[in-house]
Amino acid sequence: MTSKTYKLRVPDEIVGLIRNMHPHLKKKIRGSLETILSEPHSGKALKDELAGLRSFQVSRFRIIYRLSKRKHIEIVAIGPRERIYKETFRIISKEGEES
Repeated sequence: MTSKTYKLRVPDEIVGLIRNMHPHLKKKIRGSLETILSEPHSGKALKDELAGLRSFQVSRFRIIYRLSKRKHIEIVAIGPRERIYKETFRIISKEGEES
């Protein structure tokens, strides 16, 4: 069952990051974004300070995203597994300060 009722929101800095990736990885990321769009709950639910976010594995990279009640999928971060969770925590902490 596909859910095309969700809309994907990708911040400009992440669009730029994807645009500058190696073509092979870029193709995998774009395919994974399509999977997330059609199956929003396919990513692993994160815990603790990253609760409310989901992580989708693409090779050694992770796509971190959140689902909103208004049927939006917001991409929070994309990066290598080794540091993406710390980076995501920094991003959401900064978002909390701005609110």
